[in-house]
Amino acid sequence: MTPIDLNADLGEGFGRWRLTDDERLLSVVTSANVACGFHAGDAVTMRRVCEQAAARGVRIGAQVSYRDLAGFGRRPMEVPSAELTAEVAYQIGALEIFARAAGARVSYVKPHGALYNRVVHDEVQAAAVVDGVLLADADLPVLGLPGSRLLELAAKAGLPAVTEAFADRAYTDRGTLVPRDLEGAVVTDPDTVVARSVSMARHGEVDAHSGARIRVRARSLCLHGDTPGAVDLARRVREQLRRSGVRVEAFA
Repeated sequence: MTPIDLNADLGEGFGRWRLTDDERLLSVVTSANVACGFHAGDAVTMRRVCEQAAARGVRIGAQVSYRDLAGFGRRPMEVPSAELTAEVAYQIGALEIFARAAGARVSYVKPHGALYNRVVHDEVQAAAVVDGVLLADADLPVLGLPGSRLLELAAKAGLPAVTEAFADRAYTDRGTLVPRDLEGAVVTDPDTVVARSVSMARHGEVDAHSGARIRVRARSLCLHGDTPGAVDLARRVREQLRRSGVRVEAFA
């Protein structure tokens, strides 16, 4: 059976403000998408999360974003390609310093929020992100939505393209994520999240927002760290995957 990776967005705080329970989530997930300072995170937080991840053998991923601290990286922005390329490389490089200091490396890259959704369909912005990854490290895997322009261009550029699914986000019939400003975009019922996780990991299928059954084949499963009860939910998901015969292991 194909293994599944569990990833979560971590380091999403700033200064004294913390949004995610990084230490406890790192005891569950196999990959950590670490905020690199543009939508959340600061130098101290990045260093701390890298040290904790390295100590647990959790893979460290750079979660790159538009420069949008006030909007948590979830506001649409128009950023020129050259600027976006440089900022993606900048974020990866910043995290790499702390990953290396902890005895590890940045193992992959994943866009965050508005940038993540934009590069599903926007070839220009997707190309800028790919160019930024290449500028930082031409061997880094890119994590993204199946069928996205980002993964298509990453593969063409010779970067490993890794598909991702979301246990707690609603899907459209086309396999894209339902926008967060629409009702039902975030799946909050724990039993439903667990059941969806097993279905996607074992069968590559999930019920869309409309009720239609759609194909969602992914190597990694995202569990958002900023949702209430995130740690307990992540543990339930991992345990149920194990009971269902799914092997949980990092992709990188």
